[in-house]
Formats: sequence, C-alpha cells, structure tokens
Amino acid sequence: MNRRLLIILLSAFVIAAGSTYLVWRMVGVRMSASKPQPSARLVAAARDIKIGTILAPADLTTVAIVGSAPPGAILDPKNAIGRGVIANIYNGEAILDNRLAPMGSGGGLAATIKEGMRACAVRVDEVVGVAGFVTPGMRVDVLVSGVPPNANSNNQDTQTRTILQNIEVLSAGTDIQKDAEGKPQQVQVVNLLVTPEQAQMLALASNQMRIQLVLRNPLDTKVTPVQETAITSLFAGPKAPEAKPAKTSGKRTKPAAQQPFTITVINGAQKSEEKFATPGGQQ
Repeated sequence: MNRRLLIILLSAFVIAAGSTYLVWRMVGVRMSASKPQPSARLVAAARDIKIGTILAPADLTTVAIVGSAPPGAILDPKNAIGRGVIANIYNGEAILDNRLAPMGSGGGLAATIKEGMRACAVRVDEVVGVAGFVTPGMRVDVLVSGVPPNANSNNQDTQTRTILQNIEVLSAGTDIQKDAEGKPQQVQVVNLLVTPEQAQMLALASNQMRIQLVLRNPLDTKVTPVQETAITSLFAGPKAPEAKPAKTSGKRTKPAAQQPFTITVINGAQKSEEKFATPGGQQ
C-alpha cells in the first residue's frame, strides 16, 4: 500500500474520532441540562422581624430555591402564623422551626426562655448595671456582698463572692432587643437566664445581700473557681519580719571578782578594822 495513502487514512480516522467525542460531550451536556432539577418553596420573612414578635400573615412570604429544603424549614405558612420569634429574622430569610417558639407559647420575653431554664429578675442601679451597658444577649458574672451568717454583724466581716458565672442577659428593663448603637441605657431590672437552682440563689441573695453584675467577653465562656474576698484583706499590709533571737556563744562568762571592803570599829580607846568580802556582810 502506498505510504502516502496510509497517512491520509490514519489522519481521517483521528479527525473522525475527535469529532465523534465532541458531539457526544455536547449531546450529553444538553441532556443533563434538560433534566428537571429538584426545587422547593419555603416560607420566608417579608420584612425584618424582631425577637418577641408574634408572626402574622403580613410578616410572611414564600421564596423558591433550587434543591431540597433545608432541615427545619417551614413549607406551609400555617405552621408559622401565631408563633413567637425567639431570634431576629431578616427580610427574605427562610424561617426555620428552631427560630420560633412552640405553638401557643406566645411572644415577648416568655417565648425566648429555653426549655428547663428560668428568667430571674435582678434589681440593679447605675453602678450594679455596669453603668447601663448590660444589654440583651450579653454575658455577666453575678457577685454578692454581705456578712456571712456565722460572722459578727459588723462591716469588718463583709465578704464578696462570685456565685454565678457566664449568665446570659435576656432583657434590660423592658427592652429585649440588643442595642445596635451600643449606647448605655439606664434600667432598673435585668432578667437573667438561669436554671431553677440558680434562680433560688439569686432570690435569696437579692433579699439578704447586695448584687453586682460584672460584664465578660461573650467568647470567654470558661467557668473558673474564684476565692471569696473579705474586707479585712483589702487593708492587710505586708507582715513585718519576725525578729531573730540574738546569737550567744557557748562559753560562760565568769562573774567579776567582788572587791572586799574594810570597816573601822572604834570602841572607847580601842580601834580595830574588820574586812568583809561582800557588801551584805555585817560585823
């Protein structure tokens, strides 16, 4: 066979194979694109909805998404109307079941209380409330100051102890929203999210002692034991060093020799002298 003819046939075979592959890829892509993609229609917020709001039909809309619905998504508006919002929901955001309170629990502060927890009100002033910067969502430690029951009833026995750590603030005054601008607000009552046991501790402390709230970093959730502080420890100065006893040598010193003294006795015309070794001697 002519060599030139063989090269032409091989080139034609390669071109035909490449063209066939390209056609197969293009047809495959179009066929896959023509397949119907799964989609879902979810209930979403028609506007920004704040925590504590009870959902109404005007607050809801629907949005279509490509793919399957995420876990907990609400597909029917009837399952959301009348339920309280326990976390802020923004316009166009899909509403999930865990962002709403159970049906019939209402709205406001009560809807934000987690199962098994309690909201305990603590009366504060400008200083106790950390100059008004205690706002919903922050974390605080609770300190109490007072005289222990077994101590004397005077100011010298006053102690301060940290009884609760990393406690969430539910509301400050009548506001259950976070302050977006970070401005201080003067409030008289702060509601804390606590367990029933912690609620008992707060109730007892509020009746017998003075309560102080201490702000902490929201990322710092570590609970560490803290030793109580007594008022006497604030004024206790450094201890004076103990005086060291003077060093004495093992040798005993001999007492100095006592010098004798002489007494002259005159008896009429007679004169005599008497010597004594000690001053206590007598004639």
